[in-house]
Amino acid sequence: MNTINLGLQIVPKSKTLDTYGLVDKAIAVIQASGIKHVVTPFETVMEGPQDQLMQIALKAQEAVLEAGADEVLVYYRLHIKNQKDVSMAEKTDKFKK
Repeated sequence: MNTINLGLQIVPKSKTLDTYGLVDKAIAVIQASGIKHVVTPFETVMEGPQDQLMQIALKAQEAVLEAGADEVLVYYRLHIKNQKDVSMAEKTDKFKK
């Protein structure tokens, strides 16, 4: 299975809970997975096999709901190549100093 990039943005809604704290629950799931990832202000980008990344994304979504969110909006962005791997490094290494 090829390596892909998956950008995941989870936007929790709650009338009583801090939404940043809820987002932290999703990020904790991603960090615990051991998958290569980068946290940005708007989304977390993961790198790995698509099936594994989608499972992690679902667990992250469930963690936010279990933490008390009333609802969540989930946005996915996928970069997939035919018969080739995709890496974050190929897109960003040229900007490193």
